[in-house]
Amino acid sequence: MTATRPESARRGLVGQLSRFVAIGVLCALIDFGVYHLLLGLGVWVHAAKAVSFICGTTAAYLLNRRITFDSAGGKARLAGFVLLYGTTFALNIGMNALMLAVLPTAPLRVSLAWVIAQGAATVVNFLMLRTVVFRG
Repeated sequence: MTATRPESARRGLVGQLSRFVAIGVLCALIDFGVYHLLLGLGVWVHAAKAVSFICGTTAAYLLNRRITFDSAGGKARLAGFVLLYGTTFALNIGMNALMLAVLPTAPLRVSLAWVIAQGAATVVNFLMLRTVVFRG
């Protein structure tokens, strides 16, 4: 690496992935907490999942933009974010609904479905953030 490259370009995949995972855990807790809070209030399961996803995702975008990918943002990045999160939103909600249907009698099925849906969306999210939205 040369001294003329920006600091963010020198950050390797391992560093980005480590920061992404740490932020992801925090934002997953936000998502999970909001999801179960809304379910406890009697909100329809798919609406609760949608709202919790939006809360966790917004926090994840803001933190990852600043900490993981060291990006100032901008309209192009925001448009990429909206497109990416629209896609991961559909994946997350769809996977959650599928798992609820596939696991109708499993213990802790609501939490298990949430974890599976979150995992699938997280993999797609990191790859797309790194390669499309915040590419160096």
